Amino acid sequence: MKITGIKDRAETAKQLYPYQEEYIKRIFEHLNENEKRENIVFQLPTGGGKTVIFSEISRKYIEEHQKKILILTHRIELLKQTANALEEAGIHCKLITSEVEEIDDQQEYLCFLAMVETLNNRLKDDEEYLQDIDLVIVDEAHYNSFRKIFHYFRKAIILGVTATPLSSNQNLPLSQNYRKLIIGDSIKELVSKGYLSDATTYTYDVHLGGLKIGIDGDYTVSSLDRIYMHFDMHEKLLRAYKEKALGKKTLIFNSSVATSKSVEKFLSDQGVPIRHLDSTSNKQDRKEVLQWLKETPDSIVTSVGILTTGFDEPTVECIILNRATRSLTLYHQMIGRGSRRLPTKDHFTVIDLGNNARRLGLWQDYIDWRDVFINPEKFLEHLYEREQQMEKGLIYDLPDVVKEMFPNTKDFDFDMEKVYYSLYNKGKKTLESIDISIENHFERIKENTTNYLDALPLINILQDEIQYRLNVYISCLSKATKNYFNYMLESYNEKLHAKLKGALPFSEE
Repeated sequence: MKITGIKDRAETAKQLYPYQEEYIKRIFEHLNENEKRENIVFQLPTGGGKTVIFSEISRKYIEEHQKKILILTHRIELLKQTANALEEAGIHCKLITSEVEEIDDQQEYLCFLAMVETLNNRLKDDEEYLQDIDLVIVDEAHYNSFRKIFHYFRKAIILGVTATPLSSNQNLPLSQNYRKLIIGDSIKELVSKGYLSDATTYTYDVHLGGLKIGIDGDYTVSSLDRIYMHFDMHEKLLRAYKEKALGKKTLIFNSSVATSKSVEKFLSDQGVPIRHLDSTSNKQDRKEVLQWLKETPDSIVTSVGILTTGFDEPTVECIILNRATRSLTLYHQMIGRGSRRLPTKDHFTVIDLGNNARRLGLWQDYIDWRDVFINPEKFLEHLYEREQQMEKGLIYDLPDVVKEMFPNTKDFDFDMEKVYYSLYNKGKKTLESIDISIENHFERIKENTTNYLDALPLINILQDEIQYRLNVYISCLSKATKNYFNYMLESYNEKLHAKLKGALPFSEE
């Protein structure tokens, strides 16, 4: 008897968008024309509908080829989400969970869905545990946990799907297992076409001295805790929330359970409606908290490691990154939780409390994923160079909260390095670049205040930018000492104060 494993699509199944139909067509063409049966990885931003796309590919593959497919996930939340998507697509699927020891009825199925760790354990005991698989689909393909299972399916084509085709282990690039990359629409393209909400990012400068890097290449939890468990950071989080997200449905991402619980207590004590979730939360608590999030307009859920994948709540209006990360994938996963679009929501807010946007770029920034896939080492080296420049104070973006203090200023651009080398190339004294910078700050303050006393808080809020400009100046000198920097900082502020005192009345009469 011919087994199709296919039934009618459910009425609740999501309607495919035109771009999704286009990528299903492109991927399927590659699968059919792939005589060498080379593995493929497909990239599409978080929120673009990767699960819907590979569910439809699964349906189409079974209909046309009548061959078995296997879909792999790495988390129980993704397993459930994928099972629901396959069911809506009308696919009769066999779930391989930790409770499934044997698959005596596997001849009745053409689609299998499994957790990678569970299936790996079964295959180690019996390599014939799952037979005749022709196509393997790997969700969140950037995770290296999948590659240990690939050798059991040498005759199958492997299709990986991910938002960030950058391996979680820089020593094991994706190009070792995948030969072709298909790139989907960029974040900006999906935003402009109306499929994703756009993000406005507010950066709050956080001093991250003392962070240590672990064996996974990201900052260690213990070093992050030393910063983010501190009372001052909780106060900064509360201030940022009140300034930019008050009343908005919000997700807070932390680096540890301890920090998340500490955030919950601190904000709760301030009367903020907040609940905590982590991977140890039981099913009932998770269900209750997420239902509360869904139904409560100003609700906040603070979490760690549980809502980055396999979670979809389109009504989320704000993402707070209460942590620093070096992982581009994690960065995109966290922010992507707010990108779902609704008829009443085309924008969402990102509050960055970890200098992440400076380190990794804005969420919407264009990334050449083909170059990342081919040359991951070069891409990571570029990110690490930016990080080193940050540590030296050579990267700084004027935060929006600072710009808002200068409403009459239209142009905030000032390039200290450009000014320095312009003077240098003209044979002039490069020290004049300091005076030019002071004049720039003087004009900015003067056009936004009417007296010296009101100018004082504006000088204070500019200190990070002043220090950044001096760091750039000193880096151009290349041989300056720390003492010289301190001298320059003191001199800079003295001259700025003097200019303002000479130009403005001391106070309002």
